[in-house]
Amino acid sequence: MNDFAPGSPPPGIEHDDHLMAAWAAEVAGNLLVDVRGQGLEGKELKDAGDRAAHELLMDLLAQHRPDDAVLSEEGKDDKARLQADRVWIVDPLDGTREFSEPPREDWAVHVALWTRAAGDLAAGAVAQPGLNTTFHTGRPPVVPASSAPRPRIAVSRTRPPAFVEALAEAIGADLVPMGSAGAKVISVARDVTDAYVHAGGQYEWDSAAPVAVARAAGLHTSRVDGSALVYNQDEVLLPDLVVCRPELAEPILAFIREHGVE
Repeated sequence: MNDFAPGSPPPGIEHDDHLMAAWAAEVAGNLLVDVRGQGLEGKELKDAGDRAAHELLMDLLAQHRPDDAVLSEEGKDDKARLQADRVWIVDPLDGTREFSEPPREDWAVHVALWTRAAGDLAAGAVAQPGLNTTFHTGRPPVVPASSAPRPRIAVSRTRPPAFVEALAEAIGADLVPMGSAGAKVISVARDVTDAYVHAGGQYEWDSAAPVAVARAAGLHTSRVDGSALVYNQDEVLLPDLVVCRPELAEPILAFIREHGVE
């Protein structure tokens, strides 16, 4: 459900970064629903969505967090962020392909905050307008017990890594194709899947907000070698990740240690 009434920002937003992330993501998601309803198709719809959500998020952050730096997929990477104490990492439209294929719901808006004080992600939100829901660190999702008899691994609709097929066979898992990195991560919190394992290339904005929410929900998050996911780096390429129920972390990482991801 939508957490915020249309119009003015919610009370307390100036002092609550969780609230800011959730509100900004949800407002951008609502705008994207409007763009999707304008009769555009294909590349024209993709470009209109990317542009509209990016411009709105930049405006909201400039108004409500004017002293903070921003790293956006659709913006220029200002390296001044590397000296900043607070950096918003945003993907205005994650899953652009799925967005352009109504009525698919596996697309999202990502808004995350990295702070020097934490040395890590401090807040995050993933809006999925197709589900009419914004998942955020201010009210982390409660992960239910798995409802499936076998583990389920979220994979790309178009380019699932070959090693994940071998991993699934090794641990007795089923593959669940879907779009949007954010939708895949959140699918683990929703008990739609039990893990998301990726090594095909991503950037910080693809995973920052979903990882912040997943961590807050108590899920395991790491690189495929088990090391921590680190954000606000000079090189924004962050090509691989594992997000899963805690009990699946060791079997997944052990398989990758033995077999690699090639």
